[in-house]
Amino acid sequence: MEPLAKPIWGRPLRDPSLTRQEKPRSRGLTMVIDKGMGLSAFRDLLVLAADYIDFIKLGFGTISLTPVPLLREKLRLSEAYHVHLYPGGTFFEVAYNQDGMNHYFETLFKIGFQWLEISDGTITLSPEQRSESIRAARDSSFRVITEIGKKQKGSITPVAELVETYHQDRENGAEFIIVEGRESGRDIGMFNEKGDVDTDYVLSVEKQLDPSRIWWECPQLAQQITLLKLLGADTNLGNIPAHEVLSVESLRRGLRSDTFYTFGSPQEEATL
Repeated sequence: MEPLAKPIWGRPLRDPSLTRQEKPRSRGLTMVIDKGMGLSAFRDLLVLAADYIDFIKLGFGTISLTPVPLLREKLRLSEAYHVHLYPGGTFFEVAYNQDGMNHYFETLFKIGFQWLEISDGTITLSPEQRSESIRAARDSSFRVITEIGKKQKGSITPVAELVETYHQDRENGAEFIIVEGRESGRDIGMFNEKGDVDTDYVLSVEKQLDPSRIWWECPQLAQQITLLKLLGADTNLGNIPAHEVLSVESLRRGLRSDTFYTFGSPQEEATL
């Protein structure tokens, strides 16, 4: 769907960084979490901010509680605005735990989904089971996103394990790999109890992987600022609250004080 109106601001004002890719993007992806938006709110979000959203995740198992006609309308709207909609990995884990993976894939296909997430944040999958699940999803014509990390508080995936799982997932057909951060962004993975980012951990992971294929879940503003300054404006960010989409895009472009001199006007920083 075309924008409501052509931009009236020149590019240096819309994007002081002069580097932001337009959609479809290959980097700097933003994934929003939908924890149960009604249709009007969902439509309003896309009208306002679809240009800055690449994926929307239907969080947890909310897809099973949402009326199918509404799901189909969300899919229709997402496609019209060039946004990918997919169910979160927890519902896959529910299906797997009940020996219902094939039924899960068949039902998603009937509804019209093209993307899905494979994870084992709550259940335990062996490397072989994880690989088989990814391949089964691919064989069912889905494009696959995976997630690495447990949802239990205090859980940290060692860097070596994360890197190994990333490569295994990619070899089996996963297109993007999410680093678990939950919707809270506290006391899990790269975040401590206060939500501070373990920058050494992040850098150690980033230098060993393709950054365009990694998504960092970071629901809090301070985390978004840290990751963008640490890894660059084209870092893939996930679990962004719907009402924070314009804020995140402003950070990426240098349209907010927190990144003004990082991305917006770096040439002036030395004169301050």
